[in-house]
Amino acid sequence: MISIKAHINNVALHHTIFDLPFAFMGAVLATGGHPRFLDLFWIALAITTGRAAALAIDNLADLKYDSQQPRMAYRAMVSGRISKREALVFIVLCFVLLVLSVLQLQPICIYLLPVAAIPFIIYPFMKRVTGWVHMFLGLAIAMAPAGGWVGVSGEISWPLIVLCTAVALWIGAFDAMYGAQDEDFDRSQGLHSLAVSYGAAGAFRIAVICHILCIACFFAVGIMMQLSWSYFIGVGIAGGTLYYQHQIVSPTDFSRVTQRYFMRNGIVSVAIFVCTWLSFYI
Repeated sequence: MISIKAHINNVALHHTIFDLPFAFMGAVLATGGHPRFLDLFWIALAITTGRAAALAIDNLADLKYDSQQPRMAYRAMVSGRISKREALVFIVLCFVLLVLSVLQLQPICIYLLPVAAIPFIIYPFMKRVTGWVHMFLGLAIAMAPAGGWVGVSGEISWPLIVLCTAVALWIGAFDAMYGAQDEDFDRSQGLHSLAVSYGAAGAFRIAVICHILCIACFFAVGIMMQLSWSYFIGVGIAGGTLYYQHQIVSPTDFSRVTQRYFMRNGIVSVAIFVCTWLSFYI
């Protein structure tokens, strides 16, 4: 019998908090703070199903590695609660819903969908090729604000490009830090990461630089869009959150890299989105 709970576990549905707020932020900025509810619904469905398909592909591609990782034992595919066939059917259904959702948005979106889909389709396989794999994940998540923006406006502009850059740097650097704990395992399996290429300390230094550039890009978006002071409060909260994350974890101590640590990163996306929307009313 198919377990909905197992599939939700397999794609970590709660991690949508990392990209959905930025998708809404893109829609809010593109419409001057007044997106249509129906557009937000279709954007949410497109982002959620697209991300679910991406995670299912990732888990399917990495199954043989995850099965050897004790901390991955809880995953539905590793424990056998979801078969490979079930995962493939789930991926197809998600893609169908993704296409149907995108068709409800601006006409150009369906033509750009293949371009947006490339990063999250190839990301699971890039760890076999390059240590900069984390930036491919960042690029995939950056498609969220791009989708929200283009979905309601049908246009690409410089503020959007800077916003996508900020999101890519944010999540790419976080993934590099989070993945550094697997340095020894990845090296033993012939996999790549920034920690494998430059050591955990090197990966953390790169993450610091990326997060500084990330906050600078978020700040630049506010200047380019002439947003009010409330937006910059959101950027400040994001910056403070990232600073704290760097303080409690080090290349030699991953004891605080827990699910709570992972989910705390969602403060960045939620704070900036909420403060962005408020900036049009304050």
